[in-house]
Amino acid sequence: MKTARLEAFSDGMIAIFATIMVLEMKVPHGGTLADLAAVWPVFLSYVLSFTYLGIYWNNHHHLLHTVSHVTGGMLWANTHLMFWLSLIPFATDWMGENHFGPMPTALYGAVLFLAAMAYWLLEHVIIASQGRNSELHKAIGRHLKEKVSPVLYVIGIAIAFRVPAVSLAIYAGVAASWLIPDRRIERHMDGI
Repeated sequence: MKTARLEAFSDGMIAIFATIMVLEMKVPHGGTLADLAAVWPVFLSYVLSFTYLGIYWNNHHHLLHTVSHVTGGMLWANTHLMFWLSLIPFATDWMGENHFGPMPTALYGAVLFLAAMAYWLLEHVIIASQGRNSELHKAIGRHLKEKVSPVLYVIGIAIAFRVPAVSLAIYAGVAASWLIPDRRIERHMDGI
């Protein structure tokens, strides 16, 4: 199988997740800034989650451009990633509606951690299928952001039970570090 079908499926899923999130945002009753300010946690959690979905979409796009042939293992690893990404709207809504309470903020971090692990697994399934000489293996090498991000999620989860605002700052910091799409693959593919 070529990657186009897998990429189209994943693009559609990520678009659905973003749509679900925006549909969960309720318009405040009233027409003042004070009424709007009452829903700031919901909006802030939406912005963070939309950013994360955009990061995954960008990097997933680059990742699939290194694949020459899709295997069954890749399909399942990709489905695993989509599962964790599909929980982002739920975790986002729960966190925003509960004004960044400890348990919702910890759950949000857990979903981010598990999505990161699923992405890592997808990368490694692709490399295992295509070999150590694959374009992906040559492109990604060892990258500090990929190793530090899951550690920061775990720290954020633990801190959420004491100071959820610090957890939120950690999650936002990880997202900020990934705002520029992972250029390793792009640079490698351009050099071929």
